[in-house]
Amino acid sequence: MTPCEGWEPAAFKARVDEVLQQYVAREADRFAAVDPLLAPVAVQLEAAVAHGKRLRAAFCYWGWRAVGQPDSDALVRAAASMELVHAAAVTHDDLIDDSPLRHGRPTAHVALRTAVRGAPGHAGGGPGGRDGPGDCGGPGGPGASAVTDAAKSLAMLTGDLLMALAGDLFATSGLPVAYLTRARPLWLLMARELIAGECLEILRTGARPDVTQSLKVIRYKTAKYTVEQPLLIGGALAGAGPRLREGYSAYGLPLGEAFQLRDDLLGLFGATRDTGKANADDLRGHRPTALLAETWRLAGDDARELLDSYLGRSDLGGDDVDAVREVMRGLKAPDRIEDMISARVGEALDTLHALDVPALAATALTALAHSAAVRPS
Repeated sequence: MTPCEGWEPAAFKARVDEVLQQYVAREADRFAAVDPLLAPVAVQLEAAVAHGKRLRAAFCYWGWRAVGQPDSDALVRAAASMELVHAAAVTHDDLIDDSPLRHGRPTAHVALRTAVRGAPGHAGGGPGGRDGPGDCGGPGGPGASAVTDAAKSLAMLTGDLLMALAGDLFATSGLPVAYLTRARPLWLLMARELIAGECLEILRTGARPDVTQSLKVIRYKTAKYTVEQPLLIGGALAGAGPRLREGYSAYGLPLGEAFQLRDDLLGLFGATRDTGKANADDLRGHRPTALLAETWRLAGDDARELLDSYLGRSDLGGDDVDAVREVMRGLKAPDRIEDMISARVGEALDTLHALDVPALAATALTALAHSAAVRPS
């Protein structure tokens, strides 16, 4: 985040980190206390909140402050719950996409394979084992698929628990019940739209690339719960009026789209050391990204044939990814995505400047807009 007068992003992030780490550590201990076998799952709960820019918490916070409400530790706790929603969404998303890395570390469904191999039902076969002796062999060995499936199930449940914890942290934030009641209906809307976006991505994966459909996936899967809904929840907590709520949506939707469009670019052209993700994920999964859709729109028959030869392949190597990048650069598809990002940030800032919000809030939301759209990871 870009520092601005009166707004200390690093200090705010530290406050959110402290809330999340203390809350999740306590809940992880309670979870692991049920049975020692659950300890690795508890570790993944804590790992899920160990990293993050805390943009969603920041947008919730400034949705509150822009109404004229003062700083509040209880509000920071409520805002931190947005990060648990994100942690749940990321855990599920990595599972759906079978992504191996997040923040440079194994994703939950990959890390939990070790826990499964050590569990009584899998270790060494025998009574209770799925595949008998040798079921804990390495990838491709006997029982490997059973281990992988079980680890994925554990990751799915980890994500479910993170979403439940998000609701609890929000409800126990310390804000007045009347404030929480104003905002609670937005949680169902946020969940509905987030899951709708995930479902749309699954249903469109492998389909002919289409820019309009890709942007719809972006809007529901990412834009709404990243910017718009946190702003609206913060505003609802503070008692924002209809005009300000409309302004939050008009600012938040294009900015959320810009955020995901940047992710599309970073997913393929970013440095893994910065993004913490594997560059080939979107290509291997043949995901409906706007970058791929725009490339397809600009491509002729030869370029489309080349793209078809790479998309959806699980064995893509570095040279293959470079070849796709070269096609995209030749068609100037990354430049088109940059233009789309700039246009959306401009739209968001134009809306913000027309709103009657305190100067500090306007300055912070301007800085957050640039942070969301211009970043290395």
